[in-house]
Amino acid sequence: MKAINVRVVAGLLLVAALTRLLFSGGSAEDSRSVPADRQEVVFWHFWGGKHREIVDDIVARFNASQNEHFVRAIAMPGQNLDLKFFLSVAGGDPPDLLNQDDPVIGDWAARGAIVPLDEIAKPDEVAQLQSWLFPSARRLGTYDGRLFALCNGLDIRALYYNLDMLQDAGFDGPPQSLEELDRMARTIAPPTLRGQRDHVGYLPDPRRLWAWGIVFGGRFYDEQTGEVLVDSDEVVRALEWMQSYARDYGAEQVSAFRKGDQALAGAAFPLLQGRYAMLMDGQWRVEEMEKAAEAARASGEVPMNWGVIPLPPPEDGLSEAGWVNGNFFVVPRGGKNPEGAWAFMKFWSGFGGFETDAAQTAASGGWIPASQQVVDQPEFRAYLAKYPEFSAFVELAASPNQVPRPVIPGAAFFDTEITQAAEAALYRPDAPPARELLQQAARRIRARLSSLQDRYGIAKPAAMNHTGTSLPATAPSER
Repeated sequence: MKAINVRVVAGLLLVAALTRLLFSGGSAEDSRSVPADRQEVVFWHFWGGKHREIVDDIVARFNASQNEHFVRAIAMPGQNLDLKFFLSVAGGDPPDLLNQDDPVIGDWAARGAIVPLDEIAKPDEVAQLQSWLFPSARRLGTYDGRLFALCNGLDIRALYYNLDMLQDAGFDGPPQSLEELDRMARTIAPPTLRGQRDHVGYLPDPRRLWAWGIVFGGRFYDEQTGEVLVDSDEVVRALEWMQSYARDYGAEQVSAFRKGDQALAGAAFPLLQGRYAMLMDGQWRVEEMEKAAEAARASGEVPMNWGVIPLPPPEDGLSEAGWVNGNFFVVPRGGKNPEGAWAFMKFWSGFGGFETDAAQTAASGGWIPASQQVVDQPEFRAYLAKYPEFSAFVELAASPNQVPRPVIPGAAFFDTEITQAAEAALYRPDAPPARELLQQAARRIRARLSSLQDRYGIAKPAAMNHTGTSLPATAPSER
């Protein structure tokens, strides 16, 4: 018994020491003492740089808006936030609130590390929240039929285009279909011209199979049946289309061109560098494009003519479709002030009558709100008037065809397998056919999900057989 106690004590001391070591990189953004008549809310987040100052301002505005709670924000940018969080849970001192953007909700919920919102909010509030959120924001925070996270900002991808390059090639405007995109891409950069290229019309990004799979009408996972749909016909066709660029231009050339993007100084937007006529990216590039245009005009140059459109679908695909992710709040189990955490979550996101405050927050950060009611506020409308191309992303946020990664245990593994299959298809000269790559990925994903279901004591869905593999199914689509 004494030996066991020694090991337990030693383990707890080790956890405490590691916790102090890992948390030393974090910093309190408001180190003032908590007023005696208020309850502290310890809030961890990952923002650094200019966004850290914006978070400081949001916290200050919340603290000034009421006299019951006092948020103390702690910035933890960089890696290992997952490890730091679980060390805090093991040490019995988790934060009251945490903001994340990684695919962790399913894992954390299955492990009991975070609480569903219906445990801290009133039933009528949760019901109102479900209808208040954009469908994409609601999906992003839902695990096993319950909201475990509240989205406070969405990330949407669309197709940026350089109108000058398109017109120089004889096109009047951006593509309206996938077939037009292919024709434009191969006209601007003919595959028959070999050698080093300084620009292309378009190249698929292997990280974005998540988006194109949805555009082609597919789904990667059915959360109702538990079916893994990675190797369904729609997703296979999406990867086959992406792989056609490697076949036409050469896998090694595609890989080399992509590496050239990564070598650009300061993570510069390749569209601005003239490397692409069309390129998929997120809403955060809009301000970058506008600032570049302002700089060009200030120096007497003609700025680029550019625009943004939804991802163009194939003939039988989905419109206004793609992959969505975003930032979200979770409430750790064991936190000391879940009520205060819930109050701050509402203030930031805008739910519960805080839409005006949230509009100010979204405009200051260049973030897409999680609800149309925030979008409709005058302050956010003023932001859209200043950056009109941002509206394309906001409109897409309301589409039911914007789909996040599956919110399940093992989502990060799922994501890695999908990306690696697409990388092989695009970058390996000897790559197998797309269907074979996705079948291989699907087998590994099914095995991992089955293992996690056993580990967490989750009942396997009826669609799973005794080997942990999905029965054949057709992916649902929303047209």
